Amino acid sequence: MTRTRTAIAGLGMSELGKVYGYTAAQFAAIAVRDAAADAGLTLGDIDGLLVSGGLSGGVGLDLQVALGLTDLNVLTAMQGYGSTAAQMVQYASMAIDSGMARTVAIVWADDPLTADRGGAAAYASARLPRGWQGMLAASGIVSANTTYALAARRHMQHYGTTNDHFAAIAVAQREWAALNPLAQLRTPITREDYHASRWISEPFHLLDCCLVSNGAIAMIVTSLDRARELPQPPVEVRGWAQTHPGRGGIRNDDFGLVTGAARSGPAALRMADTTLDEIDVVEVYDCYTYTALVTLEDYGFVPKGEGGPALAEDGMLGVGGRLKVNTGGGELSSYYLWGMTPLSEAVIQARGQAGERQVEKHDRILVSGNGGTLDHHATLVLGTV
Repeated sequence: MTRTRTAIAGLGMSELGKVYGYTAAQFAAIAVRDAAADAGLTLGDIDGLLVSGGLSGGVGLDLQVALGLTDLNVLTAMQGYGSTAAQMVQYASMAIDSGMARTVAIVWADDPLTADRGGAAAYASARLPRGWQGMLAASGIVSANTTYALAARRHMQHYGTTNDHFAAIAVAQREWAALNPLAQLRTPITREDYHASRWISEPFHLLDCCLVSNGAIAMIVTSLDRARELPQPPVEVRGWAQTHPGRGGIRNDDFGLVTGAARSGPAALRMADTTLDEIDVVEVYDCYTYTALVTLEDYGFVPKGEGGPALAEDGMLGVGGRLKVNTGGGELSSYYLWGMTPLSEAVIQARGQAGERQVEKHDRILVSGNGGTLDHHATLVLGTV
């Protein structure tokens, strides 16, 4: 049976960053309306809705009522942490292929920031450790910063990765962000700036860590045939895969050394009938510089264990670099909308609408999502038609 080819036909983005006065649900409604308009559709054309939100939990199934959507054929809330956005595209595509729905809106939104407190406080107060997590907290492992710091330290000790290697990623992504009018941080940085930034949780400096942002991003997924008839250049969903290792806390395992991207990447490429050397642009989940590094290793863009030196090599990353990675600045410098950050930039690049930062060759784009502490992975291969 031939699979129905699907495409992303609409993109909607609320204001992003330090934006106050809206709830996550309100951000989500803005983004869905904008995505439908961008696709040349009305809200009445939507017959499927997949919603997801961050730690605030402010987006739910009642978004349907807020938008005035009736008689939906598909409606659900999803949570795969940073892998959710890529998963939503996958499930929307499967719903369209099966005939369950014709036009599916997907949306992710969050509002962790308030004017009277910073992002660190927002995430620190999101949940209190209990049970086994409480025992970890007593040892100082109290947040994503500390658990990812353990993973990064393991990589450093095993492979010789250094903070200079992480610095190369932070500097390169800021170079891309300087060309992105949507980016929260656009001032160029140097390796010296990286080392001078304060420690968050060793080995992470401030500039190793992603932003915290308010806002929402939505997309419209439909059949490729239908997308061809709509105003925007279709972004075809060529391949996808997920993997959920479920091995956190296992003694003597490969925590920090290998991630689920090592499985989901090759599987998505096979489905897309393409190869790594045909990928033009790579948009990876970069909650930390280390996460970007280990993901690029696991996909095979650089050799396993040699990612640090390879990525720090002159001419590898940044504007004009041989490897086009996180061309909008990523979560480190642009905006942090979980997996929607790499996915939205991939759509913008595939459409050829990235302005000063547009990559000349953008026929095949690989997108990754990562959730938990390397627990959940989703990969997409997108393409032009």
